[in-house]
Amino acid sequence: MLNLTVALAASYLLGSIPTALIAGRIIGGIDIREHGSGNAGATNVYRLFGMKPYLATLSIDAFKGFASVAFVAPFGVGVFSDHRTAIYCGLAAVIGHIWTVFAGFKGGKGVATAGGMFLGLAPAATLSALAIYLIVTLTTKYVSLGSMLAAVSAPLFLIAQRRMKGGVPGELIVMAAALALLIIYTHRENIKRLLKGEERKTDFLSKFRKT
Repeated sequence: MLNLTVALAASYLLGSIPTALIAGRIIGGIDIREHGSGNAGATNVYRLFGMKPYLATLSIDAFKGFASVAFVAPFGVGVFSDHRTAIYCGLAAVIGHIWTVFAGFKGGKGVATAGGMFLGLAPAATLSALAIYLIVTLTTKYVSLGSMLAAVSAPLFLIAQRRMKGGVPGELIVMAAALALLIIYTHRENIKRLLKGEERKTDFLSKFRKT
């Protein structure tokens, strides 16, 4: 039990590393939550500082989720099975990202960290959800819409994978559905703006077009 507690705490603290806030301090000497969209996430880093800082922030945030299930969870195995411990550790990392202890419990929206978590647990379904994110985001230019639809698609892809091939734990599907709801909750203000037609667009391809 002690090992599990330590693993969960370590996963939470790993997820709590406020990557976007650190990027804002290092690059611009600012609190990123006071600029741009006000969100402490990779997309706001892109809007303020460009592509390279965005990719670095996104990669680190995703790695936090991946590392929690791939490297931290094995130390907590004992009370629960391997996959269940990994699921719980991944969830702890996502919670840490959203409610980070290092920044007054005000962090990002959890999409990248959840994506990294599922990449470690169910890579095929995660890559399928990533395809949904890219298609929706690049066509509509709404990152929030792409993020939410990708999150909702993840448990559906897991269900399909379980029916076709098996081997997908029921707990993972339940957790994917729960995280989808959590991500929709963290995007509640974005949903209001989308319904009003006021959501800010982000054109990731603009820098690749000829001027």
